[in-house]
Amino acid sequence: MPPALPAGTTRRMSDNKPKKPHKLKARRPRGLEDRGPAEIAATERMLATIRRVYDLYGFEPVETPAIEYTDALGKFLPDQDRPNEGVFSFQDDDAQWLSLRYDLTAPLARYVAENFDALPKPYRSYRAGYVYRNEKPGPGRFRQFMQFDADTVGSASPAADAEICMMAADAMEALGFQRGQYVVKVNNRKVLDGVLEAIGLGGEENAGRRLTVLRAIDKLDKFGADGVRLLLGEGRKDESGDFTKGAGLNDIEIQLVLSIFAAGLVLASPVSASDAQVRPHDTLAFQSGRGPDWYARPTFESVFQTLEIYRGKLGKVVRAFDDGVAELRLIAELVEAAGYGDGRIRIDPSVVRGLEYYTGPVFEVELLLPANDEKGRPVRFGSVGGGGRYDGLVSRFRGEAVPATGFSIGVSRLQAALDVINRDQPPAQVYGPVVVTIFDRERIADYQKMVATLRNAGIRAELYLGNPKNMGNQLKYADRRNAPCVVIQGSDEKARGEVQIKDLIEGAKAAAAIASNAEWRERRPAQFSCKESKLVEEVKKLLDQHAIRWT
Repeated sequence: MPPALPAGTTRRMSDNKPKKPHKLKARRPRGLEDRGPAEIAATERMLATIRRVYDLYGFEPVETPAIEYTDALGKFLPDQDRPNEGVFSFQDDDAQWLSLRYDLTAPLARYVAENFDALPKPYRSYRAGYVYRNEKPGPGRFRQFMQFDADTVGSASPAADAEICMMAADAMEALGFQRGQYVVKVNNRKVLDGVLEAIGLGGEENAGRRLTVLRAIDKLDKFGADGVRLLLGEGRKDESGDFTKGAGLNDIEIQLVLSIFAAGLVLASPVSASDAQVRPHDTLAFQSGRGPDWYARPTFESVFQTLEIYRGKLGKVVRAFDDGVAELRLIAELVEAAGYGDGRIRIDPSVVRGLEYYTGPVFEVELLLPANDEKGRPVRFGSVGGGGRYDGLVSRFRGEAVPATGFSIGVSRLQAALDVINRDQPPAQVYGPVVVTIFDRERIADYQKMVATLRNAGIRAELYLGNPKNMGNQLKYADRRNAPCVVIQGSDEKARGEVQIKDLIEGAKAAAAIASNAEWRERRPAQFSCKESKLVEEVKKLLDQHAIRWT
């Protein structure tokens, strides 16, 4: 019995209503994406294509876990202003810190070190998988994304770096990009290290400031030239008010650092009005004294002549700069000898790469295709892959020199770029399975037998498992599954030993030309009968007619 109410009050009906159970709100975390069948199929095709190229070069697959000990991964990410310095980490029950991998290279270094004696050297491997970054989400910046890497561990030869660049070019062409639609850009960290040494940032005591400078330059695409100048100086405040401390260089030092970087921008950039729209951040100027046409189609030699000009500006012997240029010359010679000196691979002093562990040559793949976003504005895709030499990563575990070089294709980013490029084209059709409908619920075993017969013949098939009361709902379900056809067998067809096959692809075309429901029922477009014993044969004919292949 409910408790008595105070005098002068009345009970409301709503007081007796039970409270509604609390419902969770379905929401996806920022910086993460859901993917459907079409996206997954596109990714699988891309991975298969890249894998064929890597196999052709003699690389072999290996797989490492998504979680590693935090100290094994190291802290090499550029986003050190984020929690855990850009890494998702947690503490295990034994007090050991674990982290989700932020790339596929650091786990490979651990794997090689742990299995060093059993592996052939040089060790050539590839691996694909998701990586995770504790980054501030934004357009084109995800917290989970897929990469496909290939690495050579145990070779200090520039031939290993040259081969990685050639393989990257071959992978892009295998994916359908034509020459002139992409470029593999190569630089050497030692060149910029030499510039920094010349302005007094050499030595271990300045390692932190050098890294700040490199990371600032690497953000040109994101912040533009003015933003990079701020990061090289006192610092930069973003739109939200967050302040990023800069490298603390003075104006003369900033200009010297940017001058070598600017040379790469001009050398690698066509000098046209349309390109100026696509590349709004490429505003740094390089005065060559010979006019811009000399750099419109840069050759390896024109780049090295430019580097020689800047070498003179340093004013003293800087061994790191000279070593870096010498290594780039060797890579250029090897690339040209193999037939890749036609512009697919360029020496570009503007390439930096933000990860801390790179020690020598660094690579980037950039798309050159013009494209517009949904509002018609020019889009610059930037880098869709990159890598470099990391001679110190495996050595952390071994206590001895273990040279290594590698390359990573950003599968998620490249797929996003292809989606923008192909936005105006009809999407690739992804077909679902053949659907066997249930006309008589007492005969489910018969329908299940048909499904098994189709599957045994290698045909994707499923039995409708919803409420079979309404045949219209079953056909709607098949449409939503994008099934190429449905199989129907009522009592009359069963008595005659037949089945009805409805071609949903042709049916959709025919239905568009039919004026009324009565006409549709009378004509039953794209529907035919066949003997049940001929089910597999007739379904295969239908699939061949529409060129449907699921594998």
